[in-house]
Amino acid sequence: MSSVLIVGGGASGLMAAITAARCGATVTVLEQNEKPGRKLLATGNGKCNLTNLDLSGLCVRSEDPAFIHSVIAQFPPEEIVAFFNALGLRTIDRDGWVYPATEQATQVLELLLMEAERLGVKIKTRETVSGIRKELTETGKRRFLTQTATWEYASDTVILACGSPASAVKGSSDTAAVLAEALRLDFIPFLPALVPLKIRGNFASRWAGTRIHAKAMLVVDGEELLEDEGEVQLTEYGISGIPVFQLSRFAVRAIETGHDTRILLNFLPDLTEEELTDELMNRLQAHPDRSMAKMLVGLLPDRLIPVITGEDSGRDLKNLSLMELGQRMEELAWHITHFEVEIRGAAALSQAQVCSGGIRTEELNEHMECQRIPGLYVTGEAVDMDGACGGYNLTWAWASGFAAGRDAARR
Repeated sequence: MSSVLIVGGGASGLMAAITAARCGATVTVLEQNEKPGRKLLATGNGKCNLTNLDLSGLCVRSEDPAFIHSVIAQFPPEEIVAFFNALGLRTIDRDGWVYPATEQATQVLELLLMEAERLGVKIKTRETVSGIRKELTETGKRRFLTQTATWEYASDTVILACGSPASAVKGSSDTAAVLAEALRLDFIPFLPALVPLKIRGNFASRWAGTRIHAKAMLVVDGEELLEDEGEVQLTEYGISGIPVFQLSRFAVRAIETGHDTRILLNFLPDLTEEELTDELMNRLQAHPDRSMAKMLVGLLPDRLIPVITGEDSGRDLKNLSLMELGQRMEELAWHITHFEVEIRGAAALSQAQVCSGGIRTEELNEHMECQRIPGLYVTGEAVDMDGACGGYNLTWAWASGFAAGRDAARR
């Protein structure tokens, strides 16, 4: 019977443990926290977006997205849903975004732990791995020795499911980076992804606390790359919200490599520039006595208006000619739909939901096994993969954990 040791008791680690145990292996999980699954409890704002049925577009981000999709194909979203249904979890589908019907991540974790216990998986908490090495036994068999402060664990295979330093959840760490360096595995440095962004300029404090439906477009060195639409949060240091999160990993990587990185915000994406210009002119004609700022009341949030109008906020428009008014309204419409902010960096790792970077996929085969260190596997956030918002990071955790657990048990 194969013995499998798993470093990390998060989503991918627990899936690997359950899968390996179901295949007949004896399984031990080493978790550095006092309880496993801490980061899982924080996913989806505590509601746990289990997976997403739509795998099109840029839902996965990696230097080799084809590799990521090949792994997910071994345990696709439909099978992930069936797995949790079989454990007793009723799920709901919201346009492809799959959640527990109870909207409680705590129950997802509880069901995983119940199944692990049923299968005889041993979970050792408060165990931080400091090193992994291979040795040759007296019978000529190679095995792994995994070192912690209190013990040295022997096993036939090891699965690294130790996550990334993203999140403020206690226990988030760079163990994957440390072990990758010690094992000489090619590693892309961790950077925050799905994270708020900081901007240059001294106006952010004026719009802080504003939420608005907007479109955000990433522009790198003058080239328009990606865009997303939804609720954008304007903060005292910059911008946040799901549309910003979706662009953030690309923005952070661009800044890290020295590129000029900006985001264009369209605060009224439901209107074309021409339609907005007409709307502004109609407002002027209906209320000619209003200043520039007062003319925008009812169209934009209060705290955003002075940022948009700037020095013209209190300007009296009554003395302008019709041509001048038309030109001014065209300029204002452009400013509202193309508000440019320069990105200077990301919020702290503690505010990031995940990291980009990790062990390069070229180090692994489709079973998540290290090609240069047979018997060593890597899953979840420790691998160079980060997903868009919408359950894609958990999809990767489940799929990579499944692939590694199944193969490790069979060695």
